[in-house]
Amino acid sequence: MENTSYVALSRQTALWRQIEIVANNLANANTPSFKAQQVMFTDYMVKTKTDTTPFGQQVSFVHDLGTLRDTREGPVTKTEAPLDVSIHGDGYFTIDTPSGQRYTREGHFRLDENGMVVTASGYPVLQQNDTPIVLAPNEAEVSIAGDGTLSSENGIIGKIKVVTFDNDQALRSSGDGTYQTTQTPTIADNANISQGAIEESNVQPVVEMTNMMTIMRNYESIQNLIQNEHDRQMKAMPVLSQSQQNA
Repeated sequence: MENTSYVALSRQTALWRQIEIVANNLANANTPSFKAQQVMFTDYMVKTKTDTTPFGQQVSFVHDLGTLRDTREGPVTKTEAPLDVSIHGDGYFTIDTPSGQRYTREGHFRLDENGMVVTASGYPVLQQNDTPIVLAPNEAEVSIAGDGTLSSENGIIGKIKVVTFDNDQALRSSGDGTYQTTQTPTIADNANISQGAIEESNVQPVVEMTNMMTIMRNYESIQNLIQNEHDRQMKAMPVLSQSQQNA
C-alpha cells in the first residue's frame, strides 16, 4: 500500500473509535450524573523516503490521543426522595467498595437492611471520618443540609464526605457510575448539596445523533477513497508490467 491508503486507514480507525464514544454517550443519555465524552485526535508525523524524495518526506497520520470528559453539571431533577442528593458545582461523593474508595456524582442513595446509607449499587456512602452513615431504626425524618450534614429527629448523624480533585480529567471510570484516581482528594468544605434531587446525564442526544451521522458520512467517504486507491493500483499494475517487458 502507498501512503495514501495508510493515512486513510489511520483516519478510518480514529473515526471508528469516535463512533464507539458517541454510541456510549447515547446509551447513557438517561444514566444519572453520566458525563459525555469526546475523542481527542492529533497528528502523528512519520518521515518516509522514496526514489523521488531520498531525503525523506513528512507524512501526517491520525493519532487517537485519548478521550476528554465533559465535566459540566447535568440538569437536576426533583424527586423529593429524602436520600436523593445532588451536588451543584465541583465535587464527588465518596463511597466504599471492595476495591477501595471510589467517587461518584450519582446521589440516588437508599437504606440497606442494616440502616446504612448506600448507593443504588449497594456501596456504603462515607462521611468525613471515612465511616459509613447509619440510621437508627427509630429515625424516620431525615434532612440533609446544603453542606452535607445529615440529621434526623434525634439530632446530627454525620456529614457526607464530598471531595474535589486538582484534575477531574485524571479520574478513570470504574463502573457503576464511579471513578478512581491516584490523586489525593481534598475535602470540599463549601460543597453545595440539594436534598430530594438527582443530577441527570449531561449528554445532549440531538447533538450526539448529529455527530453520529457526520462521522458515518466521513467514514463512508474514506472507505470510497481507499477503494478508489485500490482500483487505481490494480489498473496500474498491468500497465507497469507491460512497460517493463517492452523496455
